This record gives sequence, C-alpha cells and structure tokens, in this order.
Amino acid sequence: MREDTMEKPKLKLPKGIRVEMIDVRGQMLRVAIKDGDDTLPPLLMFNGIGANLELGFPFLKELKNRRAILFDVPGVGGSPMPSLPYRPSTLARMSKHLLQILEIDQVDVSGVSWGGGLAQQFARQYPKICRRLVLVSTSSGWTMVPGKPNVLSKMANVRRYTDKGYMRSIAAEIYGGAFRRDDTLINAHAAGMKPSSNAGYMMQLLAMTGWTSVPWLWRLKQPTLVVSGTDDPLINVANARMLAHLIPNSRLELVDDGHLFVVTDPKGTAAMVEDFLSDETL
Repeated sequence: MREDTMEKPKLKLPKGIRVEMIDVRGQMLRVAIKDGDDTLPPLLMFNGIGANLELGFPFLKELKNRRAILFDVPGVGGSPMPSLPYRPSTLARMSKHLLQILEIDQVDVSGVSWGGGLAQQFARQYPKICRRLVLVSTSSGWTMVPGKPNVLSKMANVRRYTDKGYMRSIAAEIYGGAFRRDDTLINAHAAGMKPSSNAGYMMQLLAMTGWTSVPWLWRLKQPTLVVSGTDDPLINVANARMLAHLIPNSRLELVDDGHLFVVTDPKGTAAMVEDFLSDETL
C-alpha cells in the first residue's frame, strides 16, 4: 500500500528526489526515490548500519541517468520499529515487496558496509530481480578479516549517530581516508545525520549475528563490482579481495580513501558505479 501524501521534510529535498512513507505489508518504510531514465533498471541501495537515507543524498545527486531507491531500515531514520526482530533474509523479502508496490520488476543492487551484506543476501534470494551487484566497503559477514578492535568498539556504539559532536571527534579514526584531512567533510556528514534509536541500532547489529555469505558467494551469477578504500580502519581491504575472489563474475576496484568514499567523493563514486552498470561487455 502506497500513501498518497508525501512526507514534508524540514529541509528542502535535492532536485529530482522525493521521499514517501510506504506501507510494505504492515511495516511503514520511509523511502527516497530518485528520478531518472525509465528505460534503465533502477538502483536499489542499502545503507550502512544506523544510517538514515539523507546520508545517501550526496551520492544520489551525482547519479546522472539512473533511477534509485533507498529506504530507512525499520527502526532507523524515519521508519518505525518493526514488531519483531529480523534477519537479512527478512529485509531482502521486504525489499522485494517494496519493489512490487513500486511496480519494478528488475533492479541493480548496491550496498555500503552493513548494507553490503544485505545486498549480497538480496542477490542470492532474488537472482531474477537483481541484474547487477555493487558492493562497497563491505565484507562476507562474521568470516570477515576484522578491523582494529578500538575502531570496532566505537563503531558498535549508537552514540556516533545520536551525538554529532562525538561523531566529529571520532570520524577520522573510524572512517579514515579523506576524513583525516578535511574537517569540512566530517561536518557535512554529521549535518545529514538523524538520531538512531538504541533498539533500532541493536536490531541491525543482531540481524547480522552469525550471518556469512562465504558458503554461497560462488553461486552468485550477477556481474559484481567490489569497491574498497585502501585506508579503511573498519573493513580491511583484504575483505574486498576475498569477495572478488569468491564471486565468479566480479571486478575489484580500490580507491585511495577510507570507509566512506561514497560520502567524501560522491561524484567519482557515482561515475564508477554508472560506468559499471552501463558496461555492455559484461
């Protein structure tokens, strides 16, 4: 069920992007939809843990021709808490139902960090719906090569999304790359954050407990772009190499940046992704 009324944001939305509240089989989802070429498959995007959809706007604005769909996971941003805990398979199924409501039969799928695990799960569950796959700053789940313990402990703290001052103080340490060199990037990122509830954040953490894609990555048939920053304190670049090695039809791209190069270089990242999605040789 799709609500006729559109959400009225406090801040003006970027041109070509609208935000709606959509009822997906009883779960309300706050969904951002970017306009684009109707002849191309839209890009279904999954955000990182605790990240509200506004944090994806810099990337969305840089997409030239591609339509895109991005939503707040239940309990995060503007999507209310779910009635029950969920697993990646649950969210993948919810995403499929959302696409049915939007009358979309096929998509390309991308996921950043935590969302990269969900993107892998969606590609596995719905190979006929997922045409191509883009994995950004992510891993194979609990089988990953871990980041630095002091960085992971800060990452697991919801305070980074509820306290903008705290986020500014730790951003360079946990995200690396351009955040180490440019404070204005940290400020811009913090300005787009919306508080995430403790319960919603914990649900996202628990959803991936025990989850791994290693046993079935070799079965993914989608052309896949794996992208990683070489200065990523959270997700060691070895994880990207592992994914690219295990996924049969994959391409590995390394960028001289940190965990959130999608945020620090949205123009360059969007160009890379669109080039991959439009590559007719794949």
